Amino acid sequence: MRVSRSPLRRAIPVAAVALTAMLGLAACSGGDAAVPGADPTASSAASSLDEVYKNAVVAEAADILPDSTMAKIKERGKLIVGEALDAPLLSQQDPSNPDDVEGFDADLAKLLAIYILGEPNVEIIPPASETREALLQNGTVDVVFNTYTITEERAAQVSFAGPYLESGLAVAVKSDNDDIKGIEDLAGKTVIVGANTPAVTAVPEEQPTATLVSFATDPQAMQALKQGRGDAYVQDFTLLASNAASDDSIKVVGQPFTTEAYGIGLKHDDDDFKTFINDWLVKIQEDGTWAKVWDATLGAAVESETPDAPKIGSVPGS
Repeated sequence: MRVSRSPLRRAIPVAAVALTAMLGLAACSGGDAAVPGADPTASSAASSLDEVYKNAVVAEAADILPDSTMAKIKERGKLIVGEALDAPLLSQQDPSNPDDVEGFDADLAKLLAIYILGEPNVEIIPPASETREALLQNGTVDVVFNTYTITEERAAQVSFAGPYLESGLAVAVKSDNDDIKGIEDLAGKTVIVGANTPAVTAVPEEQPTATLVSFATDPQAMQALKQGRGDAYVQDFTLLASNAASDDSIKVVGQPFTTEAYGIGLKHDDDDFKTFINDWLVKIQEDGTWAKVWDATLGAAVESETPDAPKIGSVPGS
């Protein structure tokens, strides 16, 4: 699937659209952080990233090693990516223009394609969480951008470049609440959490005097926050950012106070490709591209400073 968002990005061919639509019906988003809903920030993100795409870094010819995965992708003329189509702020397909997929994961995947090919030719195959390893192992996809949490157990089956993004538990409040800036302000407060989520144990560890109120689903927790049945809602940052993007009655404050590192999934033991992608990640971190993509996607929905990009190889399994 090729994606287009400006004249720089070409429209996808009909066959690729049909394939992606079929796979989209057959598979769920597959991310460890499920983020349902719509992404009303897409059009503004598109214009803010035009310059990023125009000036995107391209690999030197010497970096495309003979007989490497990079060389095969370049010869093929497209990067095949395991990526969701229904994850707002991460990789969200535009219902009015299915050729267009936007978000932090989607934009980084297109920038990686530019690094290899000189243009953002991407074919997307949406994975389910249980199929990501198989898609990499059998060569169906070249890479997986899918909020793919790096673990040592998974690293025995696939390789991970990165981490390229860190998430974790964060705090959401009603938009008119200017008193709570993050987890440090939740002492003595009533805090909404999702039942059986990490927040159930993490919040008391950080704020022992907080009173927890749990709800079975994210929509129920969101409704409770908007009704004032709690002072704040603690949940995964990407989910809260998605909620804030589609509902301006809430906002995300501060940075995540726990850490979950996401990696770019690769076929196991492809050391040359892993080094190649890690080198690209360092380049887009150092030239400011990473921060600009974060600001235009996840950062557009939260009230917090742009975080530092995670250090490459900083977690076990990466």
